[in-house]
Amino acid sequence: MNITPTTSAVNLINTAQHRSADAAQVIAELPIQKDEVGSSEFRSSDITKPVLSLKESELETSAAVKLLQADKETIGSLLDIKA
Repeated sequence: MNITPTTSAVNLINTAQHRSADAAQVIAELPIQKDEVGSSEFRSSDITKPVLSLKESELETSAAVKLLQADKETIGSLLDIKA
């Protein structure tokens, strides 16, 4: 199996996308009504983990983009050298 920076970046983006979708689903299902501050069923600790998952997904996606940019620059440099 050939592992390239592009493959790694795509895998990171896919993982981040799935994690953020799961976290968004958890947040959407929390017992908070649109017009209320909170409910007796809601605990602030319930939202902490999904919000952290969203932030983790953001950081993974950012890392994947930087990986793709570095790969693009490397390939560009190699093409400049061979030209």
